[in-house]
Amino acid sequence: MTIDLSGPLLASLEKTKKEYEKAKNNGNIKLAKEKALECSRILEALAKNVPNYSQSYLENARKWKQIANNIDKKKIIEKTDDITSDEFKSYVETLISKSTVTWNEIGGLEEVKKLMMETIVIAGLKKPAAVKPWRGILLFGPPGTGKTLLASASAGGLNATFFNVIAGKVLSKYFGESSKIVSVLYDLAKEKAPSIVFIDEFDALSLSRGMDMSEASRRMLSELLADLDGFRDKKSGDFVLTLAATNVPWDLDDAVLSRFPRRIYVPLPDKKACQEIIKIHMRGLSMSNINLEELAKKCTANLYSGRDIASLCQLAMWNMIREENKNLADYADLPYTELVKKSLKVRSLKIKDFDDAFEKVKAPLTKDKIEKYEKWNEEYGG
Repeated sequence: MTIDLSGPLLASLEKTKKEYEKAKNNGNIKLAKEKALECSRILEALAKNVPNYSQSYLENARKWKQIANNIDKKKIIEKTDDITSDEFKSYVETLISKSTVTWNEIGGLEEVKKLMMETIVIAGLKKPAAVKPWRGILLFGPPGTGKTLLASASAGGLNATFFNVIAGKVLSKYFGESSKIVSVLYDLAKEKAPSIVFIDEFDALSLSRGMDMSEASRRMLSELLADLDGFRDKKSGDFVLTLAATNVPWDLDDAVLSRFPRRIYVPLPDKKACQEIIKIHMRGLSMSNINLEELAKKCTANLYSGRDIASLCQLAMWNMIREENKNLADYADLPYTELVKKSLKVRSLKIKDFDDAFEKVKAPLTKDKIEKYEKWNEEYGG
């Protein structure tokens, strides 16, 4: 039996990355190099253990070897002065995407959607000077509840420029670079307004003061807060809305929270929302043999997020596909021109398709964790 070591290896990788950052920040070149090479070795082991992602892991392994070589050449020092504004702008432009997501594609979350749509509408309407639109919204809640989808729909409905910023893309290995990227990001957002700046995993960029934070993170956070203050205070007609998402709102700095007075809780879906999410993911397939209300009831009892329900639907769908297409794998030897001439056999979904899927989809949340989100929402949400 093959033993899956990906979990322990990924945990080891994250630990080693943190040790590398700490050594680099302390100027310990020798230790930083050792940790960079260790990251490379772990990624090579992951490539062997997870064949489906081997190419990606090997590419990252090569990058860590290059980092180690750069350290050996004493390139660990700050290098941002050598990087031109055009290069920063080119990098930020890679964060731009065009969202085609609409509000109707999000199942449930009616109150959340209403609050966000109101915010966007008020920003565009002619209004008295006293009515000031929100410049920043914090979306918080359990993982997989639709925070990214909500941000995408905000941009899609407005036909706005969508800056999709993942924390890791902003926090770079060079001291100070992330703060300059944030500055260029908001300059470009204003230039391409209307714009939505979506910062996912926001907690990685703005941990509370009592937690360990690198100097690069501190500089970046200071720049981010300055830019948020600038957009809040300027009487500019440019629409630039910052949406930040986090799964751990209690870890955020008080100074950060003050810049996001609009804090919206994105909860787990209720029964009605679960039904809507299932319908969205099963669009085009017959569900006539399924009691959707009972299915949704089981989803809520299992504390499923929208992402968990999507996984459930995919697994149920594949149970049906494999049953109806016993020799599906035999088609793998056919050329693509022949493959497109054949059709997949499907049937109405049955409850047994879902029974097996329920066994495999395990929600990571507990009632205690949900209560923690609800308590934080009562105290700080708004």
